[in-house]
Amino acid sequence: MRRIGGTRRLHRRSLLDDQLEIQIHAGIRGYYSTRVARNPNLEKLQTNYLFPEILERELKHVEKYPNAKVISLGVGDTTQPLPQPVALSMSNYARDLSTPQGYAGYGLERGNKELRRAIAEMLYKELSVEDTEIFVSDGAQCDLSRVQLLLGSNVSIAVQDPSFPGYIDSSVIMGQSGDLKNDSGRYGNIKYMKCTPENDFFPDLANTARTDVIFFCSPNNPSGHAASRQQLQQLVEFAQVNGSIIVYDAAYAAYVSDSSPKSIYEIPGSRKVAIEISSFSKIAGFTGVRLGWTVVPKELLYLNGFPVIHDFNRIICTSFNGASNIAQAGGLACLTREGFKEVMCKVDYYKENAKILAETFNSLGFRVYGGSNAPYVWVHFPGSRSWDVFNWILDKTHIITVPGIGFGPAGEGYIRVSAFGQRENILEASKRLKTLLC
Repeated sequence: MRRIGGTRRLHRRSLLDDQLEIQIHAGIRGYYSTRVARNPNLEKLQTNYLFPEILERELKHVEKYPNAKVISLGVGDTTQPLPQPVALSMSNYARDLSTPQGYAGYGLERGNKELRRAIAEMLYKELSVEDTEIFVSDGAQCDLSRVQLLLGSNVSIAVQDPSFPGYIDSSVIMGQSGDLKNDSGRYGNIKYMKCTPENDFFPDLANTARTDVIFFCSPNNPSGHAASRQQLQQLVEFAQVNGSIIVYDAAYAAYVSDSSPKSIYEIPGSRKVAIEISSFSKIAGFTGVRLGWTVVPKELLYLNGFPVIHDFNRIICTSFNGASNIAQAGGLACLTREGFKEVMCKVDYYKENAKILAETFNSLGFRVYGGSNAPYVWVHFPGSRSWDVFNWILDKTHIITVPGIGFGPAGEGYIRVSAFGQRENILEASKRLKTLLC
């Protein structure tokens, strides 16, 4: 078996094997169990998280075609090596830890001050973001869970549809979601804001009910759409009128190629209504290194006037000991003049991959979205079910994609194709995909 594109190991234990072991264990007469009931919120989750389900199907495919060269254009895992200045910075820091002069233990929970200052000056220049409002972390997805802890179980939420599944799953775990409606695939207490080509991938806010919290990602994962300045102004005004908090996911901001805002804080009034989460993962190849940040403005207040930043700081200090000092050394190197130049070269590499994939699907006559402001291509297969398209492409080309339904009901009929791959693999994938209609 051979697998192209991606670093995960296919000998990882099968999820089905794990489930089977649980079933067998439970069937043994006299087996021991505690008297602790399972968290009922976890019981509400749909059977499998999207990406482990894709891995499971990949494993089955490899068993069926052991000699196939599988190309992964599924999970958004970076493949280019770290920039040399960044890797060297982390290596030097790690080596210095072996010396009395260079050793350091716990750092600040909210992150190295020098790194926070560099983030503020390099990425939020002229946006009034201060280093004291930045919390460095081990990645955007981890921060999403910490923001959910901050918000609690009694808030109402809205999400883009389609959107990154972590928003919904974390809401289910927190107890915000209500019950799953099997007929629609939606949770009863979550407001799904449909974002499709018909509405320019932006929700109809005039007909959107008020919620306490709005999860919004731009450039969007999976569609690749970057919200325009006018659209984000509407979103901020909507939040202001309704007294809502926007949780703005800017993990792909570095991929914006046009005049679309890279930060919610480019919009007047946003500091009073928005938290922004971002990451080094997709811009610097830190998917394994793990480093991100969250911005909580001082002006963001609860109903009673209490600053949200104080509670988030308490969450961080309670649930997190701070990002790795080694990873933070790498993050700081990313934001030097030399490091940032090389980081953006990696971004441009993936953007070129996306262009190749978009042109490939366009040449086949499919409707293609994304690919210019994001490392994802969103392809429409009208009248088809996403998992059927996933299986069709996998069986015919040995290429892994992501079924759009995994991102929400409005993703049915679409697949997401990741541009995170080595160029030779992208070109090979393009060649194989062109045989789809043969």
